[in-house]
Amino acid sequence: MRFDRSAGVFCHLTSLPGPHGIGDLGEGARAFVEWLAAAEQSYWQFCPLGPTASVHGDSPYQSYSAFAGNPLLLSLDRLVDDGYLDAGAVEGEAVPDFPGDRVDYDRVRAYKTDRLRTAAARFREEAAADDRAAFEAFRERESAWLDDYALFMALRTRYDGAWTDWPESIRTRDPDALSAHREELAAEIQYREFVQFVFDRQWRALRAYAEERGVEFVGDLPIYVALDSADVWASPEAFDLTPEHDPAAVAGVPPNPGDDGQRWGNPVYDWDTLRETGYGWWLDRLDRLLDLVDVARIDHFKGFDEFWAIPAGADDPAAGEWREAPGHDFFETVERELGELPFIVEDLGFLDQGVVDLRERFGFPSMRVPHYADWCREGDMYQPMHYPEGSVGYTSTHDTNTLVGYYESLSDRQRDCLHYNVGADGSEINWSVIEAVWRSDAVLAFTTVQDVLGLGAEARFNRPGTATGNWTWRCTEAAFREADAERLARLTDEQIRN
Repeated sequence: MRFDRSAGVFCHLTSLPGPHGIGDLGEGARAFVEWLAAAEQSYWQFCPLGPTASVHGDSPYQSYSAFAGNPLLLSLDRLVDDGYLDAGAVEGEAVPDFPGDRVDYDRVRAYKTDRLRTAAARFREEAAADDRAAFEAFRERESAWLDDYALFMALRTRYDGAWTDWPESIRTRDPDALSAHREELAAEIQYREFVQFVFDRQWRALRAYAEERGVEFVGDLPIYVALDSADVWASPEAFDLTPEHDPAAVAGVPPNPGDDGQRWGNPVYDWDTLRETGYGWWLDRLDRLLDLVDVARIDHFKGFDEFWAIPAGADDPAAGEWREAPGHDFFETVERELGELPFIVEDLGFLDQGVVDLRERFGFPSMRVPHYADWCREGDMYQPMHYPEGSVGYTSTHDTNTLVGYYESLSDRQRDCLHYNVGADGSEINWSVIEAVWRSDAVLAFTTVQDVLGLGAEARFNRPGTATGNWTWRCTEAAFREADAERLARLTDEQIRN
């Protein structure tokens, strides 16, 4: 896909303002869309949308499903509008005193789940004929993933834990056991289906609202999925598992100079089987994602060229090995089956010729982030003035420090070199770097809400390699300042549109 030169802003949905402790698909999301439109931005980028788990710190990259939506993102106010909740249940004293600047996931989950179950019960008893027909149409349309996901989540409720600890007949998907559980858990399954129906309806309404205002959505595609997910449980043939359905190898990255590598723990793919079956699981996954978003950022693009596989019993990432992945054949198949490939790729780290060849073969724009620059080295590829046309320039990402936090961590020498390279004096370093990225040759330019606001390290969204304290940052509606929108609009008109 050939992109027109344009710009956008990253803000995950959980970070939006809202009345119930977390950003959702209601008025806070629409207020952000209005701000983006006023700022002349073409794209809204966010993290994966799947259901998150407290055991994984509610990371959107360790989801129960690569297909389903996160129930915590549902707008309770919209359910009031639909007639499935009473206003008194979501207003006034009925709402806990949630913090406004961060997400307390456990409290939000308890509060929202109670009300979603109330809404589901009322839907079951009182839904109008049109709504019932829409629900049945949704179930039929999405049955390829919805049936297994809803059963998976119902089973997690029954057995209170990961599927790898379930009774063997369920863990290995014995047909008779599955059939019996579908019957016994019918009410819980319908609740899970209802939640996904509401997510789909609210999401499509928000997307239509954004489209009317010239804003498109950039979603995120993590290459791997969580072991404790409906994806691995329902499609074990797609993954490198033992006959007992335990991982034979897990994903990670090898040691680099200065670090010990990383063991992520996600099961790796059985690419041989996937190739033999025409990459069916992946085609379904991509088809679902591209039904929800306009563009997708592929995380850890290196893994489609070759991937680091660590024996499941090994704790040391150094015990792994590089294995070949079918990158060219895979994307040729995806292109043939799904058409145009609206992908941008995260190719930071382990950038070798194989990754470059794969990226260039399909014309995927690659990421450039100033945090990785040596500002005192002439021609450094991460300095904005050296971003090529076939790239996506970021001021920072969900995984890096904010611009101000990064700037404050630099040595005096690096800071002086940064000033020289971007023509700054440090007084508004966030806007100086935003302007440098916008002024670059990158076909797409992105910043974050935190960087527009000039916030420091206290507003960092995620610290890779840490298990707690991430994904919680939120802004209030006051963050969507008219003056910032006007400033970003002027910069976009001057540097992007001209």
